[in-house]
Amino acid sequence: MRSRLHITVFGDVQGVFFRAGAQDEAGRIGGITGWVRNTPDGGVEVLAEGEKEKLEALLEWCGHGPAGAVVEKVEHEWLDFKGEFKDFRVRYSEG
Repeated sequence: MRSRLHITVFGDVQGVFFRAGAQDEAGRIGGITGWVRNTPDGGVEVLAEGEKEKLEALLEWCGHGPAGAVVEKVEHEWLDFKGEFKDFRVRYSEG
């Protein structure tokens, strides 16, 4: 079943290649589209779509992130699949 997952990661997660790591992990898992970006409050936000099992694997990865990250908290919300993304990208602004 395809789904949409919104993830917010808190802790020491900026400046440690979290976004690049999330993009790499989405590619490794395969079949995940969406984006990842830094948030103004020092966190990282992910919006991803794909098969629920694959999204669960990405969510699990976000619980620890890349080497150097210190994840303190992860919040997530399951949403309805929209099919609006073609790939998984790093976003460098809120636009």
